[in-house]
Amino acid sequence: MPELPEVETIKNDLRAKIVRKKITALELTNKGSVRLTNDFEKKIVQAFFVEINRKGKLLIFKLSGGDYLLIHLKMTGQLIYQARQRGKDIYIAGGHGQEMEDLPNRHTRIILRFADNANLYFNDLRKFGYWQLVNEAELQKVLAKYGPEPLEKEFKKKYLQKIFQKTSRLIKAVLLDQSLIAGIGNIYADEILFAAAVRPDRRAASLSEGEIEEIWKNSRTVIKNAIKYRGTTFNNYRDAEGRKGNYVQKLKVYGRKNLQCLRCGHKIIKQKIAGRGTSYCEWCQK
Repeated sequence: MPELPEVETIKNDLRAKIVRKKITALELTNKGSVRLTNDFEKKIVQAFFVEINRKGKLLIFKLSGGDYLLIHLKMTGQLIYQARQRGKDIYIAGGHGQEMEDLPNRHTRIILRFADNANLYFNDLRKFGYWQLVNEAELQKVLAKYGPEPLEKEFKKKYLQKIFQKTSRLIKAVLLDQSLIAGIGNIYADEILFAAAVRPDRRAASLSEGEIEEIWKNSRTVIKNAIKYRGTTFNNYRDAEGRKGNYVQKLKVYGRKNLQCLRCGHKIIKQKIAGRGTSYCEWCQK
């Protein structure tokens, strides 16, 4: 699943391609990909996107009519922008890697067509992703369900101390809880905890003030660097320019099962923790 850095990259790159382009048609090949909304097609067709924003892993497209289109890629969603340039089709994509040729293909669920003959395809292999149209009040209710992101000013060390001290849950589970901290998924939770030298199976309430500070500091550092390098490439992930995320070269534990720990030399292990496959070093993470 694309996490905060990948979705931030998608947001920034698509913003340069589709903002202010008039939408002339919507084709829905899988009704389940749209959360039921009255007048969904009516409010989108003939409108244009004023802005594209993001909260956590959720993309937020503001429409010229005042409503907002929410898109969540979930596990296998992908947005593919296709345009005709210099006599040939150009495909750029962001999200889980799938076929980008012969569009629409068997995984295409939604198509937006623009006045300049460009298209935006929503492909989703497992059909977990969704599109939803909301008004301003409904958007605020959705956003209220998210905690602060690691790079937002509300994400302070005192905030982490408060939420950690109140729960007996595993620290890995707390980091993945979008209602507490928005945008961190499995990849970056593992990387943050390795950088902080904290085991993912520790109880959050057991952490010392110093350990909490390390998690707070490294949450910001890891996410900032992952955005800088355009996210992590797995399963043929491409950003909206068709480029791979370069942060894969910076990973210390995720995807490195049985390889030597880059800090102490022992083997990285992988176990299911908080319901997710979790990679860590049992020697230097305490």
